Amino acid sequence: MLQAKKFSATGEEIGKVELPEAVFGVERETGDLIIHEVVKKYMANQRQGTASIKTRSEKNGSTRKLYRQKGTGSARVGNRRTVIRVGGGRAFGPKPKDWSSTIPKKKKRLALKLALSHRAKEGKVSVIEKLDFDKPNTKKAIDLMSKISSERGNKLLIISDSNHDIIKSFSNIGDVSMDRADGLYAYEILKCKELFLTEEALKKVEEVFGK
Repeated sequence: MLQAKKFSATGEEIGKVELPEAVFGVERETGDLIIHEVVKKYMANQRQGTASIKTRSEKNGSTRKLYRQKGTGSARVGNRRTVIRVGGGRAFGPKPKDWSSTIPKKKKRLALKLALSHRAKEGKVSVIEKLDFDKPNTKKAIDLMSKISSERGNKLLIISDSNHDIIKSFSNIGDVSMDRADGLYAYEILKCKELFLTEEALKKVEEVFGK
C-alpha cells in the first residue's frame, strides 16, 4: 500500500496516510501510450482554431492588371492582390478549423489514475489534515506552502469543494494552482511537480474516481 506524508493545518508533519489502491496504485503495460493519447487530445481541444489569413480573393483592391503585359521590359504581373506583392493575399494560409475530438470517458479516467499513481510512486503526493481559513489570507497560505514543500516548480492543491476563502488565499501564489477533487484531469497532474490534497479531497477523489 502506497503512503503519503500527512501535514497538520499549520504545516507540521504528523504521520502517514495510506493512499487508495484503486486510484493511486494503478498499473498498465501501455500506460504511457494511454496518457500520451489522452493528453494530446486534451491539448488539441484547448486550441481555439480561430487563426485566419486573407487570400487574394478576400483582399481589397482592383482586379485589373497594374500595367500592360508586353512592351515594358519587365515581367508580367497580375493585380495588386497577388500573393507576391506587399499587402496582397497569402497562399495556403491558415483558416478557422475545429481541432477538437472526443475522449472516451473510461480512457480519460484511466489516464488520470495512471498519472496519480505515477506521482504517488515518486513520493510527490502529500495530504493536509485540513485547511483552516475563515477569511482570505495569502500570507498564511504562503507560510503553509513553505513548510510542507521544499521544491521549486508547480504545485497542485486539491480541495473538496469551492471554498472561496481558501481559493482567494492561494490564488496569488504564482507556483500554486488549485482544482476541485471531482474535476481532476491527467494533464494537470503531470504538469505539477508536487500534489497536495486535503483529507476531505482525498476521500472525494476515491469516491468519484475509485470505481
